[in-house]
Amino acid sequence: MAKKDQPDQSTEAVLARIREQLDMLDDRLDNVDSIVSAVAERVMRQPITLNLTCSKCGQKIEIALIGMEKPTR
Repeated sequence: MAKKDQPDQSTEAVLARIREQLDMLDDRLDNVDSIVSAVAERVMRQPITLNLTCSKCGQKIEIALIGMEKPTR
């Protein structure tokens, strides 16, 4: 008779897969955080312009971001 305290092999496999997926999500969030930080630092140094095209109507959208930090150079 199997002990109820020990999970079976399929439960362990599912838990291992969940751990892998959480690790991948954690890595992706770290990458997104790095990208957002880099963009924020650049915006604070100099203006940045994003040119986007609406995927539904095709209208072009321009977004200008301007920081308040004075250049140090």
